[in-house]
Amino acid sequence: MSNAGYDAVVDIDDEGDLGHTDLQEDLEFHNSNFNESTSRKGAPASGLPPPATASTGGPNAAGSSKRYLWTISFYAQYFDVDTSSVLARCWAALYPRANFLDVLEGNPDLYGPFWIATTVVLILFLGGTISQYLASKGEGPFEYDFKLLSGAAGLVYGYTLVIPVILFGALRYFGSESANLLECWALYGYSNLIWVPVALISWSPITILNWVFVGVGFGLSVVFLLRNLYPVLSATDRQTSKILLILVVALHAGLALAIKILFFAAGSPVSGGPEGDTPPAAGGDQPPADTPPRFF
Repeated sequence: MSNAGYDAVVDIDDEGDLGHTDLQEDLEFHNSNFNESTSRKGAPASGLPPPATASTGGPNAAGSSKRYLWTISFYAQYFDVDTSSVLARCWAALYPRANFLDVLEGNPDLYGPFWIATTVVLILFLGGTISQYLASKGEGPFEYDFKLLSGAAGLVYGYTLVIPVILFGALRYFGSESANLLECWALYGYSNLIWVPVALISWSPITILNWVFVGVGFGLSVVFLLRNLYPVLSATDRQTSKILLILVVALHAGLALAIKILFFAAGSPVSGGPEGDTPPAAGGDQPPADTPPRFF
């Protein structure tokens, strides 16, 4: 009975027997203070210390969970995701069967979007370099143009970082309480994954084939964006949601056109000078052939 928190008092007579067998008269039960004494000490009844994740209720308990902007832990929480989760989100972006915000499960990350954008930048640089090499037709020695790399980084990183901020600000301005900046960044970051296979196959010198590849990439990525952004955009009024949908499509079409024109066409304005520039003559500063000679 002691385990249940009670003490038993039995009255035994001088002859060693129990005397009367009426338990109601001979037995008296008293409440034990065992649980009360342990609860005052702050430890569980089993005598084990509290778990490390349990809140102690002390004055420093609330301050220990704070993360400040200048600390690494503040940014580390946005990269708290394992490889299997990133691969599952990449597959959900390429083959969307469910709402991507449900796939995130309330834990949007920046790890996947950062490495996807970096991969797209590198492949755009390589694909654009191969496209320029094929367009040069072996005329003179070929030189790598690293302006392609800076152009790809500015385009991809700028689009992935700035457009979600603009969209988030517009949604908050028009009264959408469900808008989340991290979810917008994750959504646009994972939507860039489709440009990896597109950039790998769009270096061919066949222009119409490149247009088809870029068009397919644009169609798949914009459908992914609209499918997942529509529940958030519909939280605003009908006219505003239509304008925001058109804006999302127009900006994404601008990204697709920039990728096609700047990286998969000869005479890219990102990588080269103005069209019509010709290399200097091999003999140095010699007059053109059609210039009549001058006599002194």
